[in-house]
Amino acid sequence: MSQFENSLFDNLMVGEYAGEGDLIQLITDEEDDQNGKEILKEEIPILSVRNTVLFPGVVIPITVGRQRSIKLVKKAQKGDKMIGVCAQINPNNDDPAWEDIYQVGTLAKIIKMIVLPDGNTTIIIQGKKRFKIREQVTDDPYFIAKVDFLDENFPKSSKKIQALEESLKDAATRILHLNPEIPREAQVALDNIDNTPFLTHFLSSNINAPVESKQRLLEINDGVERATLLLEFMMKDIQMLELKSEIQKKVHTDIDQQQRDYFLRQQMKVLQTELGEEGPEKEVEDLRARGSKKNWPAEVAKHFEKELDKILRINPSAAEYPIALNYAETMVELPWNEFTQDNFDLKHAKEILDADHFGLEKVKERIIEYLAVLKLKNDLKGPILCLYGPPGVGKTSLGKSIAAALGRKYIRMSLGGLHDEAEIRGHRKTYVGAMPGKIIQNMKKVKISNPVFVLDEIDKLSSDFRGDPSSAFLEVLDPEQNFAFLDNYLEVEYDLSKVLFIATANSLDTIQPALRDRMEIIEVTGYTQEEKVEIAKRHLVPKQRKEHGLKANQIRFDKSALVKIIEDYTRESGVRNLERAIGKVVRNIAKSIAMEEEYEPKINAEAVRKILGSEMFDKETYQDNSVAGVVTGLAWTSVGGEILFIESSLSRGKGKLTLSGQLGDVMKESAMTALSYLKSQAEHLEIDHRVFDQYDLHIHVPAGAVPKDGPSAGITMLTAMASVYTQRKVKAKVAMTGEISLIGKVMPVGGIKEKILAAKRAGIKEIILCKKNKRDIEEIDEQYIKGIDFHFVDIVSEVLDIALLKSKVDKPLRFSFQSDAKAAE
Repeated sequence: MSQFENSLFDNLMVGEYAGEGDLIQLITDEEDDQNGKEILKEEIPILSVRNTVLFPGVVIPITVGRQRSIKLVKKAQKGDKMIGVCAQINPNNDDPAWEDIYQVGTLAKIIKMIVLPDGNTTIIIQGKKRFKIREQVTDDPYFIAKVDFLDENFPKSSKKIQALEESLKDAATRILHLNPEIPREAQVALDNIDNTPFLTHFLSSNINAPVESKQRLLEINDGVERATLLLEFMMKDIQMLELKSEIQKKVHTDIDQQQRDYFLRQQMKVLQTELGEEGPEKEVEDLRARGSKKNWPAEVAKHFEKELDKILRINPSAAEYPIALNYAETMVELPWNEFTQDNFDLKHAKEILDADHFGLEKVKERIIEYLAVLKLKNDLKGPILCLYGPPGVGKTSLGKSIAAALGRKYIRMSLGGLHDEAEIRGHRKTYVGAMPGKIIQNMKKVKISNPVFVLDEIDKLSSDFRGDPSSAFLEVLDPEQNFAFLDNYLEVEYDLSKVLFIATANSLDTIQPALRDRMEIIEVTGYTQEEKVEIAKRHLVPKQRKEHGLKANQIRFDKSALVKIIEDYTRESGVRNLERAIGKVVRNIAKSIAMEEEYEPKINAEAVRKILGSEMFDKETYQDNSVAGVVTGLAWTSVGGEILFIESSLSRGKGKLTLSGQLGDVMKESAMTALSYLKSQAEHLEIDHRVFDQYDLHIHVPAGAVPKDGPSAGITMLTAMASVYTQRKVKAKVAMTGEISLIGKVMPVGGIKEKILAAKRAGIKEIILCKKNKRDIEEIDEQYIKGIDFHFVDIVSEVLDIALLKSKVDKPLRFSFQSDAKAAE
């Protein structure tokens, strides 16, 4: 209800405040003129009011709470009951000054005063005559001012006045008509007002307008101008009420339309039933029938029935209907306790694994062990395996072979770059476009409860503001928890304990420790050259020949051709690039056959170079030992083992150490540790201590564009420094790997197999290792380490005794030292 409507009704009912049931007589301007000489005083008390503007002739109640206002009211009540009422400029000001009230107000008479139980005082006042403050007398204990009273200046009678009066009444009647909440008595009271000035004051007091606008009306002396502005305000109020009524009518129409659509749809359902056609209820009943055939737990069945009943209560045109229907379809399409029969023939499984993958004996042995336990225990609970190794060694394809060996279905999920937790756990149904996570999606796709599930590249998971997917996998990959996996979309527990999860990773460093702890890590090492040749013969060449439409007699690879490709055109632990290179050779032959050109079916090393072009990689070879400070080390990379040359040189300076070659923090620390140890053993190694202060040492690892890090080069750096400081030769065809401590202990490192194979390719004859790495050598097939002598050491002095010869290089550096005093300068 607008301020006009509320105030109009309140003012008409104000008689209940008058006491004894008598109505208060509204005094018109003519009556004021007759009694003016008795009530008009030059000096009057001023009461400031908030959010209200009093007009002559209008009765309003006012609650008085401020102390000085209460004093003013009580004083006036005992006297002539006349006060001046002025509106506050800022209604939030609790202690207004003279400048905080409007200077034009209305003289009022206190009709009744009521003291409320809470201490506040309510007065009912009636406006008498407008005034303007001429002089401020005092503000203590309340405002008192000298005022000039203002005349109304309404013409006695004219056509314009009559027209204004009729317009004002019509506007007020329109407002009453637009709001049916106003009592009908208000119209009667409005019709009985026949005095134009009072009509103007009455309507001005009750229009829906801010205090500033009402004060503006009060301050206008010209009656016609005031009535015209009042009419303008009332017309704006009418426009707002009409707009409000239009909006309400439109909403009511929309509701009626929905009811109409509902009844029409109910009729359509009846017609469809009579005609035997499908409708929404038919869809639900089909889902109910499919659900009755599911072998799911009782809790899930109860939840499914509840969801179907909910669908029947939803209007098919509502936005929630397809969401609820999709959810029910997802539940019924999921496999619930639906299993394939495992094949427990271990010999058959071994044949499949051997046929699909050459080598990888440890992995095959672990799978056969799992099958043996499964056969004896007859328990479908699956382990969580993680195949860890360099790219291209067959980790992902092993999953297919394991599935074939078990007779299970195979599903693969790529995790590379996955960074949203909802991809694993799904979205809640309340979200727009919600769907289950990829685990549940893949289970729905494979339609069986015990597949072989390959989680590819689990080390490539990343996290951001959308959550941490690796943490979501903690439940999925825990056999003690995943029997009750809860997807956010599904809302019911789903059993994943019968799934054989196999994760693959290139690196364990980026896998969360808690997640790594839930998996059984099986390392898949890189292939030797001999293994790569066999893999190419058995798998890669036949596969590429088949993919390019060639017959066995149209192309044959000589062993020398395969060795050439492996050594000069690929450098990797796996066979992915080897397969690409073989494919390029096969395509060249396919082109010759298609163009009916002459070609040689037998591919040898010379033919490979002709097709593939110049060699991409130089064969790693040992560098001679004619220069002091150059030592061969062994390194592990993501593509296998490599030999690593550590070069060192001395130059006149102040003992500065320079490291280059994009070395990481670990290698830099190894260099500083080696130098510190060398300084402590200078006397034992017959090194003049002055060389450390008067010569700068520069250590460089070639291939500076390739970042290098790790502890494996510790003893290699130490040997290079010892060689350059003593100018002694390094033993020919020797390589080394190992970490050092500050007190000279040699510690073990990893990646031994790959490093040994790299050393053998480079023609290394002797290798220095930590004694604790002896167990790694014992696991390598003897044919791959034939012709290499191993030296197992505990302390650094043993390394130097083996690696450094007594003789010096051909052109040793001649050290010259300044005197101690001059060096100090």
